[in-house]
Amino acid sequence: MIGSHVKTEDDRAPSWPRAPAAAEWVGYLTVGPLLLGLAGVGLLEGYAAREMAQRATLGWGAALLAFGGAVHWGLMLAGRLPWTAACLAGALAPLAVAALAVLIGGQRGLALLVVGFGGFWLYEHRVRAAQLPPDYVSLRRQLSIAICSVLAVTMFLSDAAGIA
Repeated sequence: MIGSHVKTEDDRAPSWPRAPAAAEWVGYLTVGPLLLGLAGVGLLEGYAAREMAQRATLGWGAALLAFGGAVHWGLMLAGRLPWTAACLAGALAPLAVAALAVLIGGQRGLALLVVGFGGFWLYEHRVRAAQLPPDYVSLRRQLSIAICSVLAVTMFLSDAAGIA
């Protein structure tokens, strides 16, 4: 039954199985395409190639942000997070921010993704941490720092390369 494992204020924190080491490695591997995009913006010849690398970085970053919200959606479907307006907004906001970042594009889109990842991490850390698996919260913190760093450097390098 959906909702049978939802934590209420009277319940203890839900128990979570330990995440497999492979899950952590896969999480870290998702930063790889962002690093390739950063390298492309900095090293490729010609405006068109650099712009394509920037767009690829923006698209991958947007996919990662939307995926973070999808995790919360899945936890709601599994009954591990409550079906409240706040949880629903927390699950869907990353998708909206990611789509807007792609629509805006360029350096501004990259900046919006940095804000989106930072804001989503704050939401998870400050509002939902007690309801999320501890391994997940720890991994998300590390990945958020890495992703925000790479996106910010890509934004600054795009500026230096003359890509709006």
